[in-house]
Amino acid sequence: EVQLVESGGGLVQPGGSLRLSCAASGFTFSRYEMNWVRQAPGKGLEWLSVIDYGGGGLNYADSVKGRFTISRDNAKNTLYLQMNSLKPEDTAVYYCARFSAGDWGQGTQVTVSS
Repeated sequence: EVQLVESGGGLVQPGGSLRLSCAASGFTFSRYEMNWVRQAPGKGLEWLSVIDYGGGGLNYADSVKGRFTISRDNAKNTLYLQMNSLKPEDTAVYYCARFSAGDWGQGTQVTVSS
């Protein structure tokens, strides 16, 4: 059974940082491109970032470029999203996803507020 389990969300003040993790199981993680996506309250899904199977091929949405960094540790079957300089508009549920197979995690809530 494929599982993607996000963690690391929480409440943070504007300007703060968080690191999200996504633990993958049930498939050969190191062979797949992975993505981060978020959904803000009352809004649609917003794609944030992609990383290829080897850790290259990075790309980011303009809204997070320069503030967020995607990475992966294939030995640990884990995807990461380092989020710096957080803004209130970054408040959302954050998901990791394997688009090629339609696999999504359950999401982790990030709230940026003073």
